[in-house]
Amino acid sequence: VQPLLVFSARTVTERTALGTRQSVEADENTNAMVHVYVRPDGLASVIVADSEYPQRVAHTLLTKVMDDFTNSYPPSSWANIGEQTAKMASLSESIKKYQNPHEADPLMRLQKDLDDTTDILKSTLVNVLERGEKIDDLVARSSDLSFEAKAFYKTARKTNRCCTLF
Repeated sequence: VQPLLVFSARTVTERTALGTRQSVEADENTNAMVHVYVRPDGLASVIVADSEYPQRVAHTLLTKVMDDFTNSYPPSSWANIGEQTAKMASLSESIKKYQNPHEADPLMRLQKDLDDTTDILKSTLVNVLERGEKIDDLVARSSDLSFEAKAFYKTARKTNRCCTLF
């Protein structure tokens, strides 16, 4: 699987125009996406991730890694750097951070918080409506009791009128 993904990543990178980003399915059997960003200066970065990983987050990571690389290695040194030569301390840290896209990406984290808040709000509204129904039942019972009490009072008055002592 790894040689296929490496081949796909290289092919997609070669076919990506300067200054563009792409996300291409590596192979229908691998469930992997190749995310590529080639900057206008020719520097390219590639991420191979499963197809469920959000594209926007992958491209954010690509931009961050390329910025870190440019800070570590000035463009004048790129010609002398081999494919496997350049080491970046921040790379493993960035990869760990972006393992969970919901935690790494502020927009996804905000969306998750919004979804959680919406669920809590729906639950609260359901509880309030149920309480409202219970209150409506109590009001109806109270009204029935009031009607019964008035009827009992009227009946008692009639009974007391008809039975007087002589």
